[in-house]
Amino acid sequence: MPPAHLYVHVPFCLRRCSYCDFAVTATREPPIAAWLDAIDAELTLLAEAEGWTAPLELRTLYIGGGTPSLLGLGAMRRLRERLERHARWDDATVEWTAEANPETLTPALAADWRAAGVNRISLGAQTFHEPTLRWMGRLHGADGPARAVAACRAAGVDNISIDLIFGLPARLGRDWDADLSRALALEPTHVSLYGLTAEAGTPLGRWVAEGRERMVDEDAYAAEYLLAVERMRGAGFEHYEVSNFALRGRQSAHNGAYWTGAAYVGLGPGAHSFLPPVRRWNERDWLAYRRSLDEGRLPRAGEERIDAAAARLESIWLGLRTSAGLALEGLNGAQRRLTERWVVEGWAEVGGGRVRLTPNGWLLLDRLAVELDARAA
Repeated sequence: MPPAHLYVHVPFCLRRCSYCDFAVTATREPPIAAWLDAIDAELTLLAEAEGWTAPLELRTLYIGGGTPSLLGLGAMRRLRERLERHARWDDATVEWTAEANPETLTPALAADWRAAGVNRISLGAQTFHEPTLRWMGRLHGADGPARAVAACRAAGVDNISIDLIFGLPARLGRDWDADLSRALALEPTHVSLYGLTAEAGTPLGRWVAEGRERMVDEDAYAAEYLLAVERMRGAGFEHYEVSNFALRGRQSAHNGAYWTGAAYVGLGPGAHSFLPPVRRWNERDWLAYRRSLDEGRLPRAGEERIDAAAARLESIWLGLRTSAGLALEGLNGAQRRLTERWVVEGWAEVGGGRVRLTPNGWLLLDRLAVELDARAA
C-alpha cells in the first residue's frame, strides 16, 4: 500500500546552531522556487519508481527543517499546490504540522499557514535563558516563544508543540526548572524534549573534543529528564513516548507513524523514507540533492533492507519507547523473566498483559531493547 505519511524537509536556516547536525544550509535568502521544483521532481520520480498510479492518501503531513518559517508568505500554499499533484488529503482530518523558529513566525505568516491548511505548529523554543540562547546561536530571545504562541492562536492554530533541550553544560547557568515553568505558562498542547548531544562535525562537537566545553554527567542528565517528567505529568500531560508529552488527544500522529513501523515518505535533503522492508535516505547537501534531480535521478545517498533480525530488534525498540509498551504474549520465557527483573529494578511496569518502561527505564531504552532482543532466540 502507498504510504499515508509524508515528511518534507526545508534545508534552510538563518544560521546553524552550535549543536545542530541536521541537513541545513545557512542563508538569508532561501531559493524557494528551486526548492519547490526539487520537491515536486522528487515526488514525481518516486511515484514512477514505486509504481504508484493513484495519488497518495495522506493522514499526516509534516514540514520540518531547517526552518520552514524562513520561507515566508505564500510558500506553504505553493507547496500545497505542488503536493496536490501527487497526493490528496482531507483538511478536516489530516494532521498537518509545520516547524517554526520563533523569530520568523510572525502573525501574518501564522495566518498564511493556517489558510494553506496547517493545523499544528511545532516551535523550537529550546530554552528561555538568554545567555544559553546566545551560546546555541538561537536568534529569538527569551520572549520569542510567547510572541510566536500568540501569533499561532490569533491565526486559529491551537495545537502547538514546544521543543526544549535538557542536559546543557552546567557552566551556562540555565535553570531547567524555570524553563519548564516558562514553557508550561504558554499552555502548549504538546512538549518534546531533546537531550543535548555533541555530534562530530558540529561546533559543539569540536568544542568538546578540544576540551573547551564539558557535557553534563549521566546523573545530572537523568535528574533533568526525571524533573521534566514530574513537572509535565503534574501539569496534566501524558508521557506517551520517551521524549514526548501531550494533553489528551494531542499526541503527534505523524511521529506515532514512525514509532509503529508504518510506511512513510521523506522528501528533501537528508530525508529518510521507509517503504517496508527498505529504508532509504537522501543526499544531505542541498546542491548535491538538487543536482541529482536536475539530472533526472532520485537523490539517494543510501538504503538498507530490514531483514528479519533487524525488524525484530526495531519492533522491540519501538514498542518499548512508547507508553503502549510490548505485549507479554509475544515474549518467550527468558524475555519474560528479564522483564520481571526490570520491574524489581524500577525500570518497568507490567499490567493489562503488557510491559511498559518507567521514566527510569526509558533512560536505559537502548540497552534494555538490545538485552530483550538477545533473549529472543
